[in-house]
Amino acid sequence: MARVEDHPLFLEQLKRHEGSVRDKVGRHVAYKCPAGRLTIGWGHNLDANPISHDWFSDGEKPKEGSVITNGAAEDLLKSDVAACARNLDLYFYPWRSMAEPRQAVLLNMCFNMGWPTLKQFKGMFEAIKRQSWREAAAEMQDSKWYRQGKGRGKGLSLQMYLGRWIGADGKPVAVPEVRDGD
Repeated sequence: MARVEDHPLFLEQLKRHEGSVRDKVGRHVAYKCPAGRLTIGWGHNLDANPISHDWFSDGEKPKEGSVITNGAAEDLLKSDVAACARNLDLYFYPWRSMAEPRQAVLLNMCFNMGWPTLKQFKGMFEAIKRQSWREAAAEMQDSKWYRQGKGRGKGLSLQMYLGRWIGADGKPVAVPEVRDGD
């Protein structure tokens, strides 16, 4: 069975939520995020998770305006997502038994705020354990993360509630059914 962290809908959704800053030739440019952290690619925090100077086109210590290739940004994204999935595997093992869209919600939230903050959503985790999806979504909505998320929380809480992928338009995505032998 494929892992949600490799699912194209998850990666597209996460990239859309995180956004990126690019130069005119499409390379990813380092910038200060709203929290004041040096960031590159799709939300990689260079202050908390520095990378080698040789990732950057100028080979220098990263600073605002430093650039990396799209391939390097993809590698960082996959590495960061894998670290979040390991935290969920370690600290909230039931997450893998949930429907993929719901797994994606937890992985997206963990990527966005980190495990130390996500683990504070105790009411949401308790509701998930009971498979009370309406309550889990309500717990998400009753948070500073939801109020500050610029629409991210609205789509993800709906995705948690419905157990279906939510697209950029805020509506459920039609996903073709995969059958054995197809």
